[in-house]
Amino acid sequence: MLETDEIAGRLYRQLAEKGRHIAVEDVRIGASYVAVVLAGGRTGLAARLKEAVGAEIEPRRDGRRFTGGGSDRLLDFLVRRAGVVERALGLAAANALIHPTPPGVEADTIDLMGLRAGERVAMVGLFRPIVPRIEAAGVQLTVIERDTPESERRRALGSCEVAIVTATTILNGTLEGILNELGRPRHVALIGPSTPLCEAIFRDTPVTHLGGSAVADTARILEVIARGGGTPQMRPWLRFVNIRVNRS
Repeated sequence: MLETDEIAGRLYRQLAEKGRHIAVEDVRIGASYVAVVLAGGRTGLAARLKEAVGAEIEPRRDGRRFTGGGSDRLLDFLVRRAGVVERALGLAAANALIHPTPPGVEADTIDLMGLRAGERVAMVGLFRPIVPRIEAAGVQLTVIERDTPESERRRALGSCEVAIVTATTILNGTLEGILNELGRPRHVALIGPSTPLCEAIFRDTPVTHLGGSAVADTARILEVIARGGGTPQMRPWLRFVNIRVNRS
């Protein structure tokens, strides 16, 4: 069984030493995403969750106080008590340190799942743009969100053949609980621009597929985030990266 925030802790331990030697050059905090730019142009993203239900978000919160010094200072936010913005910065710093290479040709996330008619698919977090393609495969799709009744969530996770999980579950501390409730799915995808593409830390978990992103144009991405844009607005300057997790 995975403990709450275990994946965040693994990320920290994997990257902290490297982070001590790579400085933070820029930080952008938007309404939907944060970005961390490290020395050498390494850029990482993470979604920004709302501080509380109905809370107002300050899209232009100043990020200058987070710059300078090693990026391990931001990674610390993954493993100690921190607000949602700081925790997002910790994950963005981790993604910048991982620094995946943009692929020459993007693999298709849905094709990699190999969906089969009649299969039960549990989607944790609504990925609205991909729902039509998933439903077109003839599967039985259940979308699980924070207000889904516990009995319905457990039933869907325990019986699914395919699970699609948003990487923002790392930020709100629910990823491990979701993975613990899975039955025996053949495919478990952790996806979204926040996904840490660090295959090693998932080898003893049910996750079989990491679908994250690489920043192809940092300047454009920072502009979008500063304007409060989300994934659709960033998409032209992102390259989606898919990797399979090798079982230990």
